Amino acid sequence: MSSLQGRVLLVLQDGRAIVGVLAGYDQKSNVVLSDSKERIYSIDEGVEEVELGLYLVKGDMIVLIGEIDEAIDQAVDLASIRAEPILPIRY
Repeated sequence: MSSLQGRVLLVLQDGRAIVGVLAGYDQKSNVVLSDSKERIYSIDEGVEEVELGLYLVKGDMIVLIGEIDEAIDQAVDLASIRAEPILPIRY
């Protein structure tokens, strides 16, 4: 991860998508997000965002971390997006 205080998207093993400001991380890839929101995808209702605030994610739960381009993210109308929820990973 190149810099703290950037907005990132985390996809977790249980299928959740969390967006927030990267506030910190450690050697075990545990991540702290501030101003975080969970994005819940639906085929019927578009994307719902649930406020989470300050959020700690264990490193072993993270499948993907991606930096968000804020200009592009702000331009997207989340209510118009229809998508199936991401399924949890099964071992």
